[in-house]
Amino acid sequence: MGQTIEINGSRQIGEVLVIDTNRSLAGQDGEAYTPGYTTTSDTFPARLAERLFEADADIDRVHVMSNAVSISRAGEWTESARETVEQVVAHFFRFYPD
Repeated sequence: MGQTIEINGSRQIGEVLVIDTNRSLAGQDGEAYTPGYTTTSDTFPARLAERLFEADADIDRVHVMSNAVSISRAGEWTESARETVEQVVAHFFRFYPD
């Protein structure tokens, strides 16, 4: 149940991975989170940030604005780390696995 979010593309800029999606996840103002500071908000961006922090302990900042998710990670992005965060974003609205 729920729909998969389509990843239109992603690109890495230094330690930041920017993921472009096919749907809006936040408003134009955007929301930014660091580990431990998502509990003050119950918005979709806060929930997504929490899932990303749980999936990769090296993520130190998540910013969600409209249909883009920017994820800052200490150290280099490995192919495995990129795949993990893209899967978290893609399955964010899914309630049950396939």
